[in-house]
Amino acid sequence: MSRRSNGEGSVYRRADGRWTGAHYVLRPDGGRVRRAVYARTQREAVAKLAQLVAKTAAGVPLAVEAWTVESYASHWMGHVVAPRLRPATISSYRATLRLHIVPGLGRYPLRRLTPTHVRALLAAKQEAGLSVRSVQIIHSTLRAMLAEAMRDELVERNVAALVRAPRAEQVEVQPWTPEEAGIFLRSAREDRLYALFAVGVGLGMRRGELLGLQWADVDLDRRVVHVRHNAQRVYGYGMVFGPPKSANSRRDIPLPAVTVRVLEEHRKRQESERAAMEPYWQDTGLVFTTTIGTVIEPRNLARVLDALIAEAGVRRIRLHDMRHTCASLLLAQGVPARVVMEVLGHSQLGITMNLYSHVMPSALREAADAIDRALGGQE
Repeated sequence: MSRRSNGEGSVYRRADGRWTGAHYVLRPDGGRVRRAVYARTQREAVAKLAQLVAKTAAGVPLAVEAWTVESYASHWMGHVVAPRLRPATISSYRATLRLHIVPGLGRYPLRRLTPTHVRALLAAKQEAGLSVRSVQIIHSTLRAMLAEAMRDELVERNVAALVRAPRAEQVEVQPWTPEEAGIFLRSAREDRLYALFAVGVGLGMRRGELLGLQWADVDLDRRVVHVRHNAQRVYGYGMVFGPPKSANSRRDIPLPAVTVRVLEEHRKRQESERAAMEPYWQDTGLVFTTTIGTVIEPRNLARVLDALIAEAGVRRIRLHDMRHTCASLLLAQGVPARVVMEVLGHSQLGITMNLYSHVMPSALREAADAIDRALGGQE
């Protein structure tokens, strides 16, 4: 047996040659119970025991018999999700647990949860009429929670990872044509938010990136926009500002000359609004604001867009479809897909290719013609 200091547990070799470490760990109710770890070598057993001791010292309850899906979900939200993740993710996890996972699986002991339980929950939600995307979110939330339970050595496997989530049929993106985009922008030219829509079509920025864009991140002299912020409404938090969606979303986008002119005119308009609304103007530093300088509510922006589309007489699309319109225009002009990926801030080239493959036939035709030019003389 390996003698260890008080509070560090004990390590000893069993008759079958395996090594065992034992220590008293916290129960969810605050009590303590002896817990063992097993390993092939003494060093591995010591390392596992040290992790067990560290978790107990940090106040992480580890008595596996007492955990239910509901009690662990509460622990996971309070000790793992809330301190580490963004408000939008916290809100999504909390709602998914409260509305779907806890009512369906909360009573089961965590350690006895099976793939069959998970599969039945997902099937029931689909039968109840939830969208495929909503069921996918339920699955991914449960999978993330059980992955943490595995790291805490409360379960031996992630049963949600063993279950396939339903797959949605990919809907072909139907952005505006160049003609439709031109009609809309000409019609909306006098609206105070014209610049927001012009930038949306011209740069392909996400809604949250447009609403969170600050003048400090717009360099009109060097003709570049630095995408560094995102604004979105999160249930329970209000309008929240944070970093963009992913590391690839933090990007620098060169500005076309026409967009520079649009932003210069918009800044002059905003300065006039500021002067007219003193002392009620709130200086947020945002590029696109309400009439008193505050952040624009996403729902209000959608209403403005719908009204302007109706006035222009073009096909109705969402603001996000302006991003698709930008990508389609770039690809149709022969801009390489990897460059389009960088402009849009996609994390992988495959995302760009899957979304916009239907607008790339001209690029594929050019590739075939290039092969003809290269090899035609070999016949």
